[in-house]
Amino acid sequence: MAEPARRRPFVLGVDSGGSGLRIALARADDGRAPRTLATHASQEPVRTGAAGIDATHLLSQLVPAAQELLDETGAGGLAAICVGAAGMASLGDDLRARLPAALAEAFGVRHLALAADAVTAYAGALGQRPGAVVAAGTGMIAMGTDLTEAGGWRRADGWGHLLGDCGGGAWIGRAGLEAAMRAHDGRPGGSRALLARAEAEFGPVAGLPGALYPRPDRPAVLASFAPEVARCAPDDPVAAAILEDAGRHIADAAAAVCPPGGHPVVALTGGLFRMGEPLLAPVRAALAERLPYARHEAAAGSPLDGSLTIAAAVSADRLVLPADGKLLQITRPVG
Repeated sequence: MAEPARRRPFVLGVDSGGSGLRIALARADDGRAPRTLATHASQEPVRTGAAGIDATHLLSQLVPAAQELLDETGAGGLAAICVGAAGMASLGDDLRARLPAALAEAFGVRHLALAADAVTAYAGALGQRPGAVVAAGTGMIAMGTDLTEAGGWRRADGWGHLLGDCGGGAWIGRAGLEAAMRAHDGRPGGSRALLARAEAEFGPVAGLPGALYPRPDRPAVLASFAPEVARCAPDDPVAAAILEDAGRHIADAAAAVCPPGGHPVVALTGGLFRMGEPLLAPVRAALAERLPYARHEAAAGSPLDGSLTIAAAVSADRLVLPADGKLLQITRPVG
């Protein structure tokens, strides 16, 4: 007989993104933050097809890896699972249709949360508090909530490198490469420093369009140039101006989702901010101008930490983050 859920102090968090699948098993039976016991990482991203994110492919990685974590830690069973995935809001129909039954069969788990990665990033950064979080890596998205059902989730950007993600890594990298091409052509607005860095990274820039445009990982390639923009910024006014523009875009997104009134908390999370002061200084300046009443905090944890936070809250019926059919779907036992 399966162990009753109330005796299962263990939860599983999943973070599925463009760089692969990360899984963490944690103890969450004391009402405090989940205590991670073991983790697993795969470098194989979950496939996306005509039906959206491929549930079969995700399960083929998740189920054996989770079982291995349970076996190696001696955990008796799972009280809840949270799966956070990039593209969940628009591409998650297959996951929402198939994961509840599949994970119930595999692990006897009835408490399941399916979340967009922006929601798990929010939970990792701020936990279950009202506020706003900007998550920036290759792309950029801002999420905010006042924790009320009426207010729900507020979202800004996250529309991809062709339509938005303004201020994200691909946006910064593309702007830096445009400045390099301007310098190559002799047009105004060019940067000789960025041209030199572009040619060091990619070879002669006249060949860059032919090498870049056909690539399916074009956003990641563009984002790979963002650190070069940051390295040039202290001595190059064009690179510095790009990062100042990025800071304004990031602050605009945060302001768009910040709960009104009071002194809301704003946090930044994601790999882009590891570029350090060349980006953080203009972001702080722009936030001070756009949100002078907000309190800025360092992100407490990662999206994987956020998945564990949500799983633990769902297992104990303590979830206060707004449920949403696309952004945060909760499955609980019936009866």
